[in-house]
Amino acid sequence: MPIYLKTIGFSIVLIGVLEGLAEATAGLSKGYFGKLSDLSGKRVPFVQLGYALSAISKPMMAVFVYPLWIFFARTLDRLGKGLRTGARDALLSDEATNETKGKVFGFHRSMDTFGAVLGPSIALLYLYYYPEDYKTLFFVAFIPGVLAVIASLYLKDRRENIAVVKVSTPFFSFLNYWSKSPAEYRKLLIGLLFFTLFNSSDVFLLLQAKQSGLNDGQVIGLYIFYNLIYALFALPLGILADKFGLKTIYIFGLALFASVYFGMAITTNVYFFFGLFFLYGVFSAATEGISKAWISNISSKRDTATAIGTFSGLQSICALLASSLTGFVWFKFGATKAFLITGLAALVVMLYLIRLPGPKTK
Repeated sequence: MPIYLKTIGFSIVLIGVLEGLAEATAGLSKGYFGKLSDLSGKRVPFVQLGYALSAISKPMMAVFVYPLWIFFARTLDRLGKGLRTGARDALLSDEATNETKGKVFGFHRSMDTFGAVLGPSIALLYLYYYPEDYKTLFFVAFIPGVLAVIASLYLKDRRENIAVVKVSTPFFSFLNYWSKSPAEYRKLLIGLLFFTLFNSSDVFLLLQAKQSGLNDGQVIGLYIFYNLIYALFALPLGILADKFGLKTIYIFGLALFASVYFGMAITTNVYFFFGLFFLYGVFSAATEGISKAWISNISSKRDTATAIGTFSGLQSICALLASSLTGFVWFKFGATKAFLITGLAALVVMLYLIRLPGPKTK
């Protein structure tokens, strides 16, 4: 995406503004549409429309080259993500029991991440034979987008006796859930969001690898390798979470995260990076789906989309702040201190979460 935007005249600053706006749109809309899904008692329409908007945005990126239209297309893509996320995760939660949440969310993360391996790999192969032909890739990406929409047409909402609440729903009304949510939910989110404030973009890890001697191809390969490990371990770790506890596996993931960042702070060995990115892939597999499974187990069924959407929205804001904070520390004090601070923050969150009760499975 950033390489393509540069080829059509976007500056680095404009790319940063575009991506920041797009991610903020996705993050904040997750909470809003999650609450809307709960109030309407519907899941499937949000999933269908969300995937449709993201699919439509792909060819728009190739057709329009003016900044304003590119902003619109990119924001439409992220709006689609925000629209479907809370409802989709609630749908997954509805199809699972408390004893199988880890497995269900782990399977979803595994399949989603296999896409993150397969898609870029096909794109790299295509660009090898047709360098800089980015527009064709956007048209090709429209095909799986359409297939996803067609597949979503086979989804059905559960017919349950849920009283539909028709009230005014302002955009930021999902934030009211914080005061109404269970105390256990608020305590968990404090830990998860504090961690997110220090969990900066993966770009910083890749930049460190690049500065240590890896070429562009190796850096891209390293990121694909990370996603492959993530995809391979998400389902097994989800199954283990159901057996040994969601909290146990999540804390295990945080320990791996701290190890990776401490490792990044003390090494510049090119080969060592593959070991660190292996651990980083396992960390993602042990935390991303598990955190949503944990949240769904401590929130009421009728508020699942709101609970997960609120978390996702606040998480997106914290992630933006995290990258800014890490960038500042890196610029002012160097990469080593930036990675050490992040690793220490992960240890603090581990100690905090250890004191919390794990989610009930019965």
